[in-house]
Amino acid sequence: MKVVLVTGGAGGIGRATCQLFAERGFMVLVHYNASQDEALAITANIKSQGFGAEVCRANLADEAEVNAMVAGIVATYGRIDVVVNNAGIARDSLVLTMKLSDWQDVLEVNLTGAFLVCRAVAKVMLRQRFGKIINVSSVVGLTGNVGQANYAAAKAGLIGFTKSLAKELARRGITCNAVAPGFIDAGMAAVLPAEVKKALLATIPQGRPGTPAEVACAIAFLASAEADYITGQVLRVDGGMSM
Repeated sequence: MKVVLVTGGAGGIGRATCQLFAERGFMVLVHYNASQDEALAITANIKSQGFGAEVCRANLADEAEVNAMVAGIVATYGRIDVVVNNAGIARDSLVLTMKLSDWQDVLEVNLTGAFLVCRAVAKVMLRQRFGKIINVSSVVGLTGNVGQANYAAAKAGLIGFTKSLAKELARRGITCNAVAPGFIDAGMAAVLPAEVKKALLATIPQGRPGTPAEVACAIAFLASAEADYITGQVLRVDGGMSM
């Protein structure tokens, strides 16, 4: 059985991704940091359907915790075939009023956390001579956005990191790609004020928000054998928002 680690597995996109990989026969490791109840609920739901899932916890900004989490997975299951770096936070503010701590927190979780996970998992995948890494970026990392300089910087950095890692690992049978969701009706976007949602929808040619399941399908494609010759790419899942 193949093994997938989904960071931030308790969120909207993370939850849909965990469900889809479980349905495709993977043992799913649902990562969380603070959202224990949600992660346990997702895991219990997957198990109730007859699929394999377990939770794992780590503060992704803590190198020792990330390394221990990955080592624990390998000790239990012997391998990691796919990692989905989905964990992320937002601390929105205009640059002139942004606290340094809000800048640092977002970059630590969204970018440094992905680096630490990839570094630990890549060592496992190199021994296997196989692996799929999918980093969840954002269209904001491609276009920027008012009030989200920290988030945009982290997501843009994640794209550059993805391309660099793809070049480093390609000859060892490991692919590394990113997905860039647009306005997805889940998580942080789901609680936006109605007028903000209306303004965002006006920028989307398809005229609707995306769903977590649609992002999960893009992630699953990049993790599949059909995408074996695709690496270092950014797949936009945004209804045309960033054209």
